[in-house]
Parts: sequence; structure tokens; C-alpha cells
Amino acid sequence: MRIDFSDKNVIVTGSSQGIGKQIAKTFGNSNAHVILTDIVEDKLEQTHQEFLDQDYSCSAIPCNVTDKDDVQNLIKTTYKEHGSIDVLINNAGITRDGLLMRMKEEAWDSVLETNLKGAFLTTRAAIRYFLKQRSGSIVNISSVVGITGNAGQSNYSASKAGLIGFSKSVAQELAPRNINVNLVAPGFIKTKMTEELPEDIKEKYLDNIPLKYFGDPEDVANAVLFLASPLARYITGQVIKVDGGMVM
Repeated sequence: MRIDFSDKNVIVTGSSQGIGKQIAKTFGNSNAHVILTDIVEDKLEQTHQEFLDQDYSCSAIPCNVTDKDDVQNLIKTTYKEHGSIDVLINNAGITRDGLLMRMKEEAWDSVLETNLKGAFLTTRAAIRYFLKQRSGSIVNISSVVGITGNAGQSNYSASKAGLIGFSKSVAQELAPRNINVNLVAPGFIKTKMTEELPEDIKEKYLDNIPLKYFGDPEDVANAVLFLASPLARYITGQVIKVDGGMVM
């Protein structure tokens, strides 16, 4: 069954590259109008033009998800220009890896600010419109390290674990108004960042993946598309791991 998002408006944060870009493209392929947003304006404009060249229905609004005024502008502008907000994908995130004893406060604060507070700000702003509509879907991008932890990523793991608790709480608050909130937790996904890892590190990760291959951004995007669709109407407050069986 093909999932059709015709006449639906979908916001994807952090959508100028990597997994976020693929999520946006997957919704575009399903006939959604995609609102691309990112803090890096030149990459955002480049992605926007690329999508337009491929005949996707899309618009672009620069946004720093840690800035509440930016977030308000993103949500208000989307609603004003398109008349509804149907799906919010909180994908924007950063890493500042390092062992805890050497980690600076800035590395801790910036990761929690972007990955967790950013989702709080966008969700709080968007649900005002979801509640009016009595419909909507939110999919937050967590990580398997939010479940297992990972040495050298205490800040990132904490932010992604916090996102799980946040999402489950909001799912309970919004369920009576027919609004679904779920999470996708990727494992090792092939991106520009992971491609630069040394081969021995890649092999170490591969040993822990029962399916014995790394995921593609499309694997994450397809899970997000499903959770945002009517096919998942009876699913809320859930974490869907996309990790080849790495965490069972």
C-alpha cells in the first residue's frame, strides 16, 4: 500500500542534510508539502533548490530550534501560509563527543539544548495548532544510545534518553485529542559522518548487528513515514528501533 500525504504539511527540522534530508525527501515522494528547516542557511537553500528541481512541493524556513522566537516564526509562518500543520518531525540534533571527565560544560549544554530543548520548543509551539485541529502526528528522532548508553557520548545519550521520556509523557497528554507521538531510534546508519569512521571501528559495530549490515537513511525515513501515517493511527508513545537488531 502506497502511503499518500497529499494536502498534508510536514515540518522536518534539521532537514538540509543526512537523515533529516532523506526523511523530507521520503515525505516529498509521498506527495506531502514539506517545510524544510535548518540552522545552516546556505545548506538549507541548497537543499530547497535541489528539491524544487526534482518537483517536490516544499518551502524552506531557517530556524535555530534552541531559539523560541525562531521556533514561533517557523510554526506560525507554516500555519499562516499553508493553513494546517499535520506532521512534525523533530530531527535536528548535534553531537559533541568526549569522555565525561574531560567534557566541558559547553559540550554538555549545547547537546542538551539542541537535541532535547529544541524538541520541547517546537512541540510546544506546534501542539497549539494540533489541538485546534484535533489531529496531528509527531515523530521524534532518538537513538539506540538513548536506550543503551555509549561510552564517550554521555551528553548525547542523555539527550536522546530524555527525548524518550519527553515523548511518552506528551503522548499521554495529547492522546485524548487524537494526536500521536512516537519515536524512531536509529542504530548505525550510513551517513557522511559514519563513513569517515576507521574501518576497525566499523567492524566492531558490525559484530553487534545481527543482520550484519549497516542501515541506510531510507530505512529510518520509511519508519518515520509509517508512524506519521494513518496506518499507525493506533500507535502512540512507542519507540521503534531501526538498528538491524542491535538492541533487542
